Amino acid sequence: MSFIITEIENAVLKIKLNRPDKFNSFNREMALQLQDALKKAEDDKTIRAVYLTAEGKAFCAGQDLAEAVDPQGPGIKKIVEEHYNPIVKLIRSIEKPIVCGVNGVAAGAGANIALACDIVIANESASFIQAFSKIGLIPDSGGTFFLPRLVGFQRASALMMLGDKLTAQEAYTFGMLYKVVGSDELDLAGMQLANTLADMPTIGIGLTKRLLNESMTNNYDQQLKREGELQVEAANTHDHKEGVQAFLEKRKPVFKGE
Repeated sequence: MSFIITEIENAVLKIKLNRPDKFNSFNREMALQLQDALKKAEDDKTIRAVYLTAEGKAFCAGQDLAEAVDPQGPGIKKIVEEHYNPIVKLIRSIEKPIVCGVNGVAAGAGANIALACDIVIANESASFIQAFSKIGLIPDSGGTFFLPRLVGFQRASALMMLGDKLTAQEAYTFGMLYKVVGSDELDLAGMQLANTLADMPTIGIGLTKRLLNESMTNNYDQQLKREGELQVEAANTHDHKEGVQAFLEKRKPVFKGE
């Protein structure tokens, strides 16, 4: 069964989580299918942006707990190491922009997978909850890494320990989202963002993403050095030359992602 729906529109790969009857909670099959979809985005040069969203009223309720407690299931170690860690690593390592459209509740791993994306938008009915403490677990899927950097240490501690549910507007105010849109506008807004990014200089955006990743661990001098190195790399691309030429000729640039 296909728990992940994919379609390509222009140069955008649209990925939809597809277990709406289970609030798009992850089982092993769905996690591995999402990894496959992300690898396609990474390997296919014609894909220049990704839009990740979900079917139904929820974005993702996190882990399917029935699988987690099943004696014949993969077990918590495999769930973290083989399901969620590879998904988050792919989201961050793919040097193409990934837009996430949160269409409803994003809980546990579902919330943290969303927050790992490059640009996150949500509709008015969306909500975010670090649900782990409610069942005696700790946040995974990169949550303890990304959330403090987005909202600050105190807020991250409170959200993770108390398991408070944030509305989309509260998440926006906390700095977790790029914007909140109307309930019927999410797909349009998400695809517009992804299409805009797909028309931009893909290599330059990918190098920007690489630098943002490195900024999480580099010191100031290391980051300045890396900016210099990657600026040289960006300056040697076709799209940089096209951008400069278009500026001089007072026309709209036509980027190729090269």
